[in-house]
Amino acid sequence: MKLSALFPLYALFLLALPTMQAATNEDLFAKANSEFAAGNFKAAVEDYNAVVSSGEWSANLFYDLGNAYFREGDFGRAILSYDRALRLDRHHPEADANLRIAREQAHSLELMPPLLERYLNFATADVFAIAAAFFFWFTVIFGILRPRRIWSVIGGMFLTAICGFAAYQLENGNRGRSTAIVLGQNSEARVATADNAKGVLALPPGSEVLILQERGDWNYVAL
Repeated sequence: MKLSALFPLYALFLLALPTMQAATNEDLFAKANSEFAAGNFKAAVEDYNAVVSSGEWSANLFYDLGNAYFREGDFGRAILSYDRALRLDRHHPEADANLRIAREQAHSLELMPPLLERYLNFATADVFAIAAAFFFWFTVIFGILRPRRIWSVIGGMFLTAICGFAAYQLENGNRGRSTAIVLGQNSEARVATADNAKGVLALPPGSEVLILQERGDWNYVAL
């Protein structure tokens, strides 16, 4: 009898957890905004990062975090935060403008995306992946219902392939998972994986590199 009474309470507690977490994040975000307005940028960074750690991400959260890092003089993490904001919302004008300012301040290096990626930049990899899935299933269903419309089926599969390729290119290209942003203050590219190897290029904080291979504590990158 006592055990059965615990189940409704346990279920109620589980249902309340997401609401409690959301309220906590809202309080932290508001607290971070107040700290930023008061000029306490270090505390604002800590509270913004606490919200980030909870997994409740938004473009505005990373934009505000970038502003706090920028005021702290940490241009590498400011650029990283603005970049994350733009990955969540490609059309965030404030994040885009501040990213440019931070790069100018840090003199960071920026990877030039290939021509194809520039043309595909109007949408994200997720959008193209959803479009590919839509065209695929639409083509399958259409092919079953209208088996004689062979050219329509071919056209649908062609659109599926185009959208799938675009999603893959954006996910794995210069703006994809292989891209990294330098955060350290004294990073440099070297000709070999050794501490005494000759340095060939200083990498200011916020510089973009394309990871080609990881080997222990060293990364092979393209600049």
